[in-house]
Amino acid sequence: MILGLLIPGAPVIPILGQLFVGALKAVAPILVFVLIVSSLTQGNKGFDKRFSLVIILYLTSTLVAGMVSVIASFLFPLTVKMTGTADVSSAPSGVGEVLQNLLLGTVSNPVDALSKGNYISILFWAVLLGIIFRNLAGEATKTVIDDLSSAFSKLVSWIINLAPFGIMGLIYATISESGMSIFIDYGKLLLLLVGTMLFVTLVINPLLVFLMIKTNPYPLVFRCLKESGLMAFFMRSSAANIPVNIALCKKLGLDKDIYSVSIPLGSTINMDGAAVVITIMTMTAANTAGIHVDIASAIILSFLATLAACGTSGIAGGSLLLIPMACSLSGYLRIRQWLLSEWDISSM
Repeated sequence: MILGLLIPGAPVIPILGQLFVGALKAVAPILVFVLIVSSLTQGNKGFDKRFSLVIILYLTSTLVAGMVSVIASFLFPLTVKMTGTADVSSAPSGVGEVLQNLLLGTVSNPVDALSKGNYISILFWAVLLGIIFRNLAGEATKTVIDDLSSAFSKLVSWIINLAPFGIMGLIYATISESGMSIFIDYGKLLLLLVGTMLFVTLVINPLLVFLMIKTNPYPLVFRCLKESGLMAFFMRSSAANIPVNIALCKKLGLDKDIYSVSIPLGSTINMDGAAVVITIMTMTAANTAGIHVDIASAIILSFLATLAACGTSGIAGGSLLLIPMACSLSGYLRIRQWLLSEWDISSM
Protein backbone atom coordinates (compact mmCIF):
# COMPACT_ATOMS: atom_id res chain seq x y z
CA MET A 1 0.00 0.00 0.00
CA ILE A 2 2.85 2.36 0.85
CA LEU A 3 4.57 1.69 -2.48
CA GLY A 4 1.28 2.20 -4.34
CA LEU A 5 0.87 5.64 -2.75
CA LEU A 6 4.50 6.79 -3.03
CA ILE A 7 5.50 5.43 -6.46
CA PRO A 8 2.29 4.61 -8.38
CA GLY A 9 2.57 3.27 -11.89
CA ALA A 10 5.78 1.27 -11.54
CA PRO A 11 5.47 -1.44 -14.21
CA VAL A 12 7.45 -4.19 -12.48
CA ILE A 13 5.64 -4.60 -9.14
CA PRO A 14 2.15 -5.50 -10.52
CA ILE A 15 3.75 -8.21 -12.65
CA LEU A 16 4.68 -10.06 -9.45
CA GLY A 17 0.99 -10.42 -8.61
CA GLN A 18 0.07 -11.46 -12.14
CA LEU A 19 2.82 -14.07 -12.21
CA PHE A 20 1.80 -15.49 -8.84
CA VAL A 21 -1.90 -15.83 -9.66
CA GLY A 22 -1.11 -17.04 -13.18
CA ALA A 23 1.21 -19.76 -11.86
CA LEU A 24 -1.38 -21.00 -9.36
CA LYS A 25 -4.14 -21.02 -11.96
CA ALA A 26 -1.88 -22.85 -14.41
CA VAL A 27 -0.87 -25.66 -12.06
CA ALA A 28 -4.15 -26.03 -10.12
CA PRO A 29 -6.18 -27.94 -12.75
CA ILE A 30 -3.42 -30.49 -13.34
CA LEU A 31 -2.76 -30.82 -9.60
CA VAL A 32 -6.44 -31.51 -8.88
CA PHE A 33 -6.70 -34.02 -11.73
CA VAL A 34 -3.58 -35.94 -10.70
CA LEU A 35 -4.45 -35.93 -6.98
CA ILE A 36 -7.93 -37.36 -7.57
CA VAL A 37 -6.72 -40.01 -10.03
CA SER A 38 -3.89 -40.98 -7.69
CA SER A 39 -6.15 -41.15 -4.64
CA LEU A 40 -8.68 -43.42 -6.32
CA THR A 41 -6.06 -45.52 -8.12
CA GLN A 42 -4.37 -46.56 -4.88
CA GLY A 43 -7.51 -48.50 -3.96
CA ASN A 44 -8.56 -46.51 -0.89
CA LYS A 45 -12.19 -46.26 0.12
CA GLY A 46 -12.45 -42.82 -1.44
CA PHE A 47 -15.92 -41.39 -1.02
CA ASP A 48 -18.04 -42.18 2.02
CA LYS A 49 -20.73 -40.50 4.09
CA ARG A 50 -18.25 -37.80 5.13
CA PHE A 51 -18.14 -36.57 1.56
CA SER A 52 -21.92 -36.24 1.43
CA LEU A 53 -21.75 -34.26 4.67
CA VAL A 54 -19.14 -31.94 3.15
CA ILE A 55 -21.45 -31.14 0.23
CA ILE A 56 -24.35 -30.43 2.60
CA LEU A 57 -22.15 -28.12 4.68
CA TYR A 58 -20.94 -26.31 1.54
CA LEU A 59 -24.47 -25.54 0.34
CA THR A 60 -25.71 -24.71 3.85
CA SER A 61 -22.87 -22.26 4.39
CA THR A 62 -23.53 -20.50 1.07
CA LEU A 63 -27.29 -20.31 1.72
CA VAL A 64 -26.79 -18.91 5.23
CA ALA A 65 -24.32 -16.38 3.82
CA GLY A 66 -27.04 -15.16 1.45
CA MET A 67 -29.57 -14.90 4.29
CA VAL A 68 -27.11 -13.03 6.51
CA SER A 69 -26.56 -10.61 3.62
CA VAL A 70 -30.31 -9.98 3.42
CA ILE A 71 -30.42 -9.15 7.14
CA ALA A 72 -27.37 -6.90 6.82
CA SER A 73 -28.97 -5.06 3.88
CA PHE A 74 -32.12 -4.38 5.92
CA LEU A 75 -30.14 -3.28 8.97
CA PHE A 76 -27.84 -1.02 6.95
CA PRO A 77 -29.67 0.08 3.77
CA LEU A 78 -27.29 1.77 1.34
CA THR A 79 -27.47 3.75 -1.88
CA VAL A 80 -24.59 4.55 -4.21
CA LYS A 81 -23.93 6.77 -7.20
CA MET A 82 -23.65 4.84 -10.44
CA THR A 83 -22.68 6.17 -13.83
CA GLY A 84 -21.53 4.77 -17.15
CA THR A 85 -22.60 1.79 -19.21
CA ALA A 86 -22.27 -1.73 -17.91
CA ASP A 87 -20.97 -4.51 -20.11
CA VAL A 88 -23.05 -7.47 -18.94
CA SER A 89 -23.21 -9.28 -22.26
CA SER A 90 -21.83 -12.43 -20.64
CA ALA A 91 -24.26 -12.43 -17.74
CA PRO A 92 -26.60 -15.46 -17.68
CA SER A 93 -30.30 -14.78 -18.12
CA GLY A 94 -31.38 -16.93 -15.17
CA VAL A 95 -30.52 -19.61 -12.67
CA GLY A 96 -31.72 -22.23 -15.17
CA GLU A 97 -29.01 -21.14 -17.57
CA VAL A 98 -26.41 -21.22 -14.78
CA LEU A 99 -27.36 -24.79 -13.83
CA GLN A 100 -27.52 -25.85 -17.48
CA ASN A 101 -24.03 -24.48 -18.07
CA LEU A 102 -22.76 -26.36 -15.02
CA LEU A 103 -24.28 -29.66 -16.19
CA LEU A 104 -23.01 -29.26 -19.76
CA GLY A 105 -19.64 -28.21 -18.40
CA THR A 106 -19.39 -31.50 -16.53
CA VAL A 107 -19.06 -33.50 -19.74
CA SER A 108 -16.92 -31.02 -21.65
CA ASN A 109 -13.70 -32.13 -23.32
CA PRO A 110 -11.28 -33.12 -20.52
CA VAL A 111 -8.28 -31.53 -22.27
CA ASP A 112 -10.24 -28.31 -22.72
CA ALA A 113 -11.36 -28.50 -19.07
CA LEU A 114 -7.74 -28.72 -17.93
CA SER A 115 -6.69 -25.76 -20.06
CA LYS A 116 -9.62 -23.58 -18.92
CA GLY A 117 -9.83 -24.69 -15.28
CA ASN A 118 -13.33 -26.20 -15.52
CA TYR A 119 -13.25 -28.02 -12.19
CA ILE A 120 -16.64 -29.69 -12.45
CA SER A 121 -15.46 -31.43 -15.62
CA ILE A 122 -12.02 -32.14 -14.13
CA LEU A 123 -13.65 -33.79 -11.10
CA PHE A 124 -15.96 -35.85 -13.30
CA TRP A 125 -13.28 -37.25 -15.62
CA ALA A 126 -10.69 -37.69 -12.86
CA VAL A 127 -13.10 -39.77 -10.75
CA LEU A 128 -13.99 -41.99 -13.71
CA LEU A 129 -10.35 -42.44 -14.73
CA GLY A 130 -9.30 -43.11 -11.13
CA ILE A 131 -11.91 -45.86 -10.77
CA ILE A 132 -10.79 -47.44 -14.05
CA PHE A 133 -7.10 -47.31 -13.08
CA ARG A 134 -7.87 -48.84 -9.69
CA ASN A 135 -9.35 -51.89 -11.40
CA LEU A 136 -7.08 -52.18 -14.45
CA ALA A 137 -3.73 -50.48 -13.82
CA GLY A 138 -0.65 -52.47 -12.88
CA GLU A 139 1.60 -51.65 -9.95
CA ALA A 140 4.10 -49.83 -12.17
CA THR A 141 1.36 -47.55 -13.51
CA LYS A 142 0.05 -46.86 -10.01
CA THR A 143 3.57 -45.95 -8.90
CA VAL A 144 3.98 -43.50 -11.81
CA ILE A 145 0.64 -41.84 -10.98
CA ASP A 146 1.61 -41.55 -7.30
CA ASP A 147 4.97 -40.02 -8.28
CA LEU A 148 3.19 -37.48 -10.51
CA SER A 149 0.96 -36.54 -7.59
CA SER A 150 3.97 -35.99 -5.33
CA ALA A 151 5.80 -34.01 -8.03
CA PHE A 152 2.92 -31.59 -8.63
CA SER A 153 2.40 -31.18 -4.89
CA LYS A 154 6.08 -30.20 -4.57
CA LEU A 155 5.75 -27.77 -7.49
CA VAL A 156 2.80 -26.09 -5.81
CA SER A 157 4.75 -25.71 -2.57
CA TRP A 158 7.46 -23.82 -4.48
CA ILE A 159 4.90 -21.43 -5.93
CA ILE A 160 3.17 -20.87 -2.58
CA ASN A 161 6.51 -19.91 -1.02
CA LEU A 162 6.45 -16.87 -3.35
CA ALA A 163 3.09 -15.71 -1.96
CA PRO A 164 4.44 -12.59 -0.15
CA PHE A 165 5.73 -11.16 -3.43
CA GLY A 166 2.54 -12.09 -5.27
CA ILE A 167 0.24 -10.51 -2.69
CA MET A 168 2.41 -7.38 -2.68
CA GLY A 169 2.00 -7.08 -6.44
CA LEU A 170 -1.79 -7.52 -6.26
CA ILE A 171 -2.30 -4.93 -3.52
CA TYR A 172 0.13 -2.50 -5.16
CA ALA A 173 -1.77 -2.66 -8.45
CA THR A 174 -5.09 -1.84 -6.76
CA ILE A 175 -3.75 1.07 -4.73
CA SER A 176 -1.62 2.37 -7.60
CA GLU A 177 -4.57 2.49 -10.01
CA SER A 178 -7.34 3.68 -7.67
CA GLY A 179 -5.50 5.22 -4.73
CA MET A 180 -7.22 5.50 -1.37
CA SER A 181 -10.27 6.97 -3.09
CA ILE A 182 -11.59 3.44 -3.59
CA PHE A 183 -12.07 3.26 0.19
CA ILE A 184 -13.71 6.70 0.29
CA ASP A 185 -16.07 6.65 -2.70
CA TYR A 186 -17.52 3.26 -1.84
CA GLY A 187 -16.49 3.14 1.81
CA LYS A 188 -19.86 2.27 3.30
CA LEU A 189 -20.56 -0.37 0.68
CA LEU A 190 -17.10 -1.90 1.16
CA LEU A 191 -17.61 -1.96 4.94
CA LEU A 192 -20.97 -3.69 4.56
CA LEU A 193 -19.59 -6.26 2.11
CA VAL A 194 -16.42 -7.04 4.05
CA GLY A 195 -18.21 -6.85 7.40
CA THR A 196 -20.80 -9.40 6.24
CA MET A 197 -18.08 -11.67 4.87
CA LEU A 198 -16.20 -11.45 8.18
CA PHE A 199 -19.38 -12.31 10.12
CA VAL A 200 -19.89 -15.39 7.95
CA THR A 201 -16.20 -16.33 8.29
CA LEU A 202 -15.85 -15.71 12.02
CA VAL A 203 -19.33 -16.65 13.28
CA ILE A 204 -21.40 -18.74 10.86
CA ASN A 205 -18.74 -21.10 9.51
CA PRO A 206 -17.09 -21.68 12.93
CA LEU A 207 -20.56 -22.52 14.29
CA LEU A 208 -21.02 -25.13 11.55
CA VAL A 209 -17.58 -26.54 12.33
CA PHE A 210 -18.36 -26.64 16.06
CA LEU A 211 -21.55 -28.60 15.40
CA MET A 212 -19.43 -31.19 13.58
CA ILE A 213 -16.32 -31.50 15.77
CA LYS A 214 -17.81 -30.48 19.17
CA THR A 215 -14.70 -28.51 20.15
CA ASN A 216 -13.39 -24.94 19.87
CA PRO A 217 -13.10 -24.25 16.10
CA TYR A 218 -11.24 -20.93 16.28
CA PRO A 219 -7.62 -22.20 16.36
CA LEU A 220 -8.38 -23.93 13.05
CA VAL A 221 -10.31 -20.92 11.73
CA PHE A 222 -7.47 -18.49 12.43
CA ARG A 223 -4.87 -20.81 10.92
CA CYS A 224 -6.99 -21.14 7.77
CA LEU A 225 -7.38 -17.37 7.59
CA LYS A 226 -3.64 -16.86 7.98
CA GLU A 227 -2.50 -19.44 5.44
CA SER A 228 -5.39 -19.37 2.96
CA GLY A 229 -8.00 -16.70 3.66
CA LEU A 230 -5.78 -13.65 3.20
CA MET A 231 -4.46 -14.84 -0.14
CA ALA A 232 -7.95 -15.78 -1.31
CA PHE A 233 -9.25 -12.32 -0.39
CA PHE A 234 -6.70 -10.49 -2.51
CA MET A 235 -6.54 -12.99 -5.40
CA ARG A 236 -10.36 -12.92 -5.74
CA SER A 237 -10.33 -16.34 -7.41
CA SER A 238 -11.35 -19.58 -5.72
CA ALA A 239 -9.64 -21.55 -8.50
CA ALA A 240 -6.27 -19.89 -7.92
CA ASN A 241 -6.54 -20.67 -4.20
CA ILE A 242 -7.09 -24.41 -4.68
CA PRO A 243 -3.36 -25.31 -4.45
CA VAL A 244 -3.07 -23.17 -1.29
CA ASN A 245 -5.97 -25.02 0.36
CA ILE A 246 -4.67 -28.43 -0.69
CA ALA A 247 -1.25 -27.62 0.75
CA LEU A 248 -2.89 -26.52 4.01
CA CYS A 249 -4.92 -29.74 4.20
CA LYS A 250 -1.71 -31.71 3.77
CA LYS A 251 -0.08 -29.74 6.62
CA LEU A 252 -3.07 -30.47 8.83
CA GLY A 253 -2.73 -34.20 8.13
CA LEU A 254 -6.23 -34.56 6.66
CA ASP A 255 -7.47 -37.49 4.58
CA LYS A 256 -6.12 -37.07 1.05
CA ASP A 257 -9.01 -39.11 -0.37
CA ILE A 258 -11.43 -36.49 0.93
CA TYR A 259 -9.62 -33.18 0.42
CA SER A 260 -8.33 -34.00 -3.06
CA VAL A 261 -11.97 -33.93 -4.18
CA SER A 262 -13.67 -31.69 -1.63
CA ILE A 263 -11.31 -28.72 -2.10
CA PRO A 264 -11.84 -28.30 -5.88
CA LEU A 265 -15.55 -29.06 -5.45
CA GLY A 266 -15.75 -26.41 -2.74
CA SER A 267 -14.25 -23.86 -5.14
CA THR A 268 -17.31 -24.49 -7.33
CA ILE A 269 -20.30 -24.82 -4.98
CA ASN A 270 -19.17 -23.23 -1.68
CA MET A 271 -19.25 -19.59 -2.76
CA ASP A 272 -20.13 -17.62 0.39
CA GLY A 273 -18.39 -14.48 -0.86
CA ALA A 274 -20.22 -14.55 -4.19
CA ALA A 275 -23.57 -15.02 -2.41
CA VAL A 276 -22.80 -12.02 -0.19
CA VAL A 277 -21.83 -9.82 -3.15
CA ILE A 278 -24.83 -10.79 -5.30
CA THR A 279 -27.33 -10.25 -2.46
CA ILE A 280 -25.96 -6.99 -1.04
CA MET A 281 -25.29 -5.39 -4.44
CA THR A 282 -28.78 -6.27 -5.64
CA MET A 283 -30.37 -4.86 -2.49
CA THR A 284 -28.23 -1.73 -2.81
CA ALA A 285 -29.35 -1.36 -6.43
CA ALA A 286 -32.98 -1.62 -5.29
CA ASN A 287 -32.46 1.03 -2.62
CA THR A 288 -30.71 3.35 -5.07
CA ALA A 289 -33.53 2.96 -7.59
CA GLY A 290 -36.09 3.71 -4.86
CA ILE A 291 -37.75 0.29 -5.14
CA HIS A 292 -39.02 -1.30 -1.94
CA VAL A 293 -38.03 -4.93 -1.40
CA ASP A 294 -40.14 -6.92 1.06
CA ILE A 295 -38.54 -9.49 3.35
CA ALA A 296 -40.11 -12.47 1.54
CA SER A 297 -38.66 -11.37 -1.80
CA ALA A 298 -35.30 -10.74 -0.16
CA ILE A 299 -35.23 -14.27 1.26
CA ILE A 300 -36.00 -15.64 -2.21
CA LEU A 301 -33.08 -13.53 -3.44
CA SER A 302 -30.78 -15.31 -0.97
CA PHE A 303 -31.79 -18.66 -2.50
CA LEU A 304 -31.15 -17.28 -5.98
CA ALA A 305 -27.78 -15.96 -4.86
CA THR A 306 -26.86 -19.42 -3.55
CA LEU A 307 -27.66 -21.07 -6.87
CA ALA A 308 -26.11 -18.31 -8.95
CA ALA A 309 -22.95 -18.25 -6.85
CA CYS A 310 -22.23 -21.83 -7.90
CA GLY A 311 -21.70 -20.54 -11.44
CA THR A 312 -19.02 -18.00 -10.55
CA SER A 313 -16.25 -20.42 -9.57
CA GLY A 314 -12.79 -19.53 -10.79
CA ILE A 315 -13.85 -16.12 -12.09
CA ALA A 316 -12.22 -13.20 -10.31
CA GLY A 317 -15.09 -10.86 -9.50
CA GLY A 318 -17.46 -13.04 -11.55
CA SER A 319 -20.30 -12.59 -9.07
CA LEU A 320 -20.78 -9.00 -10.32
CA LEU A 321 -21.96 -10.33 -13.68
CA LEU A 322 -24.81 -12.13 -11.92
CA ILE A 323 -26.30 -9.05 -10.22
CA PRO A 324 -28.52 -8.08 -13.18
CA MET A 325 -29.64 -11.71 -13.38
CA ALA A 326 -30.55 -11.72 -9.68
CA CYS A 327 -32.53 -8.51 -10.11
CA SER A 328 -34.43 -9.95 -13.06
CA LEU A 329 -35.22 -13.25 -11.35
CA SER A 330 -36.37 -11.40 -8.25
CA GLY A 331 -38.96 -9.59 -10.35
CA TYR A 332 -37.20 -6.23 -10.20
CA LEU A 333 -37.06 -5.68 -13.94
CA ARG A 334 -36.81 -1.94 -13.42
CA ILE A 335 -33.58 -2.43 -11.47
CA ARG A 336 -32.18 -4.70 -14.15
CA GLN A 337 -32.89 -2.26 -16.95
CA TRP A 338 -31.47 0.56 -14.86
CA LEU A 339 -28.33 -1.47 -14.14
CA LEU A 340 -27.86 -2.29 -17.80
CA SER A 341 -27.97 1.38 -18.73
CA GLU A 342 -26.38 3.11 -15.72
CA TRP A 343 -24.07 0.88 -13.72
CA ASP A 344 -20.47 0.56 -14.81
CA ILE A 345 -19.97 -2.83 -13.17
CA SER A 346 -16.36 -3.04 -14.33
CA SER A 347 -15.46 -0.10 -12.09
CA MET A 348 -16.42 -2.16 -9.04
